[in-house]
Amino acid sequence: MSVLADRLDDLTVEGILYEHLPDHAVRCFACGHRCLIREGKRGICQVRFNRGGDLRVPWGYVAALQSDPIEKKPFFHVMPGSNALTFGMLGCDFHCGYCQNWFTSQAMRDPASDASMAYIRKIKPDEMVELARRVKASVVVSSYNEPLITSEWAVDIFKEAKAAGLMCAYVSNGNNTPEVMEFIKPYISAYKVDLKCMQEKNYHKLGGVLKNVLDGIQRAHELGLWVEVVTLVIPGFNDSNEELWDAARFVAGVSRDIPWHVTAFHKDYKMTDPANTDVRTLLRAAEIGREAGLRYVYAGNIPGRAGEYENTTCPNCNTTLVKRSGYVILDYRLTANGSCPKCGTKVPGVWPQDSSNVQLNGYGMPIPVY
Repeated sequence: MSVLADRLDDLTVEGILYEHLPDHAVRCFACGHRCLIREGKRGICQVRFNRGGDLRVPWGYVAALQSDPIEKKPFFHVMPGSNALTFGMLGCDFHCGYCQNWFTSQAMRDPASDASMAYIRKIKPDEMVELARRVKASVVVSSYNEPLITSEWAVDIFKEAKAAGLMCAYVSNGNNTPEVMEFIKPYISAYKVDLKCMQEKNYHKLGGVLKNVLDGIQRAHELGLWVEVVTLVIPGFNDSNEELWDAARFVAGVSRDIPWHVTAFHKDYKMTDPANTDVRTLLRAAEIGREAGLRYVYAGNIPGRAGEYENTTCPNCNTTLVKRSGYVILDYRLTANGSCPKCGTKVPGVWPQDSSNVQLNGYGMPIPVY
């Protein structure tokens, strides 16, 4: 890790989301851990560190970069059918044992991730925007590692992206603070949160605090961002009826219009004991969401087998408005202002102004990282 850390430490700038404390210590505001970082030490994320009494933060590189359908994030109520240029750096403030992006998120903790060095690519914000143009992306997304801990870098990219007419979004674990959300709010339109479970003890196992995430979801919604919530349903970890009801009721309590995605777990990284989530379990979770009063519930990672839970339907007349199979848009019927063409009910979301531009049966174009 020291070789990787040395290289990454050169790709840093002084941070914005922090305050100076006595004895050359700093307090970081990028995530809910609010790390007290003494001189020469690192925060929990391992990529924000104290050098000479100043907080250094990641800047000027990507470790993951790809254009793919925005439905893959997943965002189902944000510019359907569009390409999202998604970038990530290294590091995370959690340490989830089932992380599908562990190669980037756990690179600073897991020696097996040292190979991540091969994927570090220096890049400038204007070059990122040029890539977005090249792949015809409508949205630029910070993901793959936890974007909160690299917010200074994301905002510098988003400033350029917004000036070029692109939309910006975060795919986050929700462990945010008022300071970081106020910092990113002027530049992002959508914020996806992974609500991993509803038990404090299990959040501790992942390196987080349940209340911080619940507060983070509420905070993002109150700031006026478009919020979608995802729960990866893991057998034996968070798949009991009681816990799924708790999650669904919480989301509905924030807003019944927040889309709740329940997605299927598959064995990955260090979590190989639980069985992969079967279709029956996922549909049970989706039904609980619907019974809890949520208007938009989706079941993911089982393309073609989720039935109505892959589609967006009108909550008033039940007309199918967006028909999907996995990440592919098969049919799109919303009007330009995001309303049902049959009854006129407005469906909350961030919709394209010209529905004729919605890409049907399309896949994003991957960008290899060298």
